[in-house]
Amino acid sequence: MAVDKRAILPDALAGRVAVVTGGSRGIGRALVLGLAAAGADVVVAGKSEVEQERLPGTIHSVAAEARKLGVRALAVRTDVRHADEVEGLVARTVDEFGRIDIAVSNAGALWWERVIDTPPQRYDLMWQINVRAAFLLAHYALPHMVDRQWGHLMMNSPELILDPSPGKVAYMTTKMGMSRLAIGIAAEHREDNIAANALWPAAPIDTAATRNWGSDKMGSPGQWRRPDIYVDAALQMLTSEPRSCTGRMATDEEILRERGWTEADLDDYWVAGQRPESPMWIDSRWAAQSTG
Repeated sequence: MAVDKRAILPDALAGRVAVVTGGSRGIGRALVLGLAAAGADVVVAGKSEVEQERLPGTIHSVAAEARKLGVRALAVRTDVRHADEVEGLVARTVDEFGRIDIAVSNAGALWWERVIDTPPQRYDLMWQINVRAAFLLAHYALPHMVDRQWGHLMMNSPELILDPSPGKVAYMTTKMGMSRLAIGIAAEHREDNIAANALWPAAPIDTAATRNWGSDKMGSPGQWRRPDIYVDAALQMLTSEPRSCTGRMATDEEILRERGWTEADLDDYWVAGQRPESPMWIDSRWAAQSTG
């Protein structure tokens, strides 16, 4: 029997406030709209205030979309590389809404090349936007969550593994750092009823970043899934009582299977409308595998 994916809607997160970094497009935009559909007031954080041809969407356009779903929405321009701007993002959220319940570290920098082909400044950028930004958001959001004894932190990052990930070594060190941060925070704040989890797509997601990297790195569009699968899995976690779902490093597919999604349900998420004959990276560790 197919799962009713609307079961947690529309008021499962009513009264909650969620912040999503990198919220102007792709998975971030989809998460903002999914959280809004579940009743949460949302804060769209990112740098994009003017639409670009290769990078459609802005923090303002996504906030406007969220308001149409009947919630309050705030767009806050934030460069997550800067501690003062992340601190300001959290302060603005609390000033506007009086609380922060959910903080999703979705902003990311992607660079899939060998170490010899990775300029140091590119590695620094990934470290700042992936790991350090996730640390900053947690650092400034946690005191507010501790006060209320309720909160969810979510990292867009994979399970910790020992695979060598050739061609993605520099990138994966930063993504693994995010996951290490998540499980550490989970242990530190379990008694505060604050969850921290790492959620990762089991297959490439159809986003501007995926399309811009091209088929040689990401496969063909027929091998991608729609962002909905990541959002549905995230909402299954973020609507759970925090202490009941924390310290996890899981894929979207893994979470949905646990919550009752069938093979047919999962097939619905493919961009082509059905499972491809040769799916690419349908594995909990797909981004660590060789692209050869």
